[in-house]
Amino acid sequence: MFDVAVFGSLFLTLFVIMDPPGITPIFLALTAGRPAKMQRRMAMQAVAVAFGVIAVFGLLGQQILDYLHVSVPALMIAGGLLLLLIALDLLTGKTDEPTQTKDVNVALVPLGMPLLAGPGAIVSVILAVQHADTVDSQISVWTAIVAMHLVLWLTMRYSLLIIRVIKDGGVVLVTRLAGMMLSAIAVQQIINGVTQVIQSA
Repeated sequence: MFDVAVFGSLFLTLFVIMDPPGITPIFLALTAGRPAKMQRRMAMQAVAVAFGVIAVFGLLGQQILDYLHVSVPALMIAGGLLLLLIALDLLTGKTDEPTQTKDVNVALVPLGMPLLAGPGAIVSVILAVQHADTVDSQISVWTAIVAMHLVLWLTMRYSLLIIRVIKDGGVVLVTRLAGMMLSAIAVQQIINGVTQVIQSA
């Protein structure tokens, strides 16, 4: 059976980390002056790059951990600290938002990586895949990953309409709320990692 709890947990975690409402103004700034058709194509490219990066780490996460001799509790603590830093960025607002460049396709860098497929999302996916010890759990995890990237694509593709509806104030509000939720998730992940270290000692 499909594990709704696993799906919901990972989807919510990725939602607050990848922050579709918050990425909207950045996407609009990076693609400003481009034709609408090109903006839609860049939205698809950014999501494809992010999904590719996330999928690689999801599939090879265990091998990467084994090669680097990193334990899961250590990864949980490090991931929690990374999530906490991202949460602080969301709560305080980013002052160093990327600007459009001529030499780099902004759909790939920085939209696809590292804005969408950042360290927080990567760590969360590695942990989710690692803890999915049944086929149902694995299906739920990958469904959540695909669903999250679909939401990202829809958000960026229809970003002009979204901005008209929620306005800049709405984007800021949703971003701050996401930061609060993410900070709580980060603290809980750190606590879980520390608890596992103590128990294994």
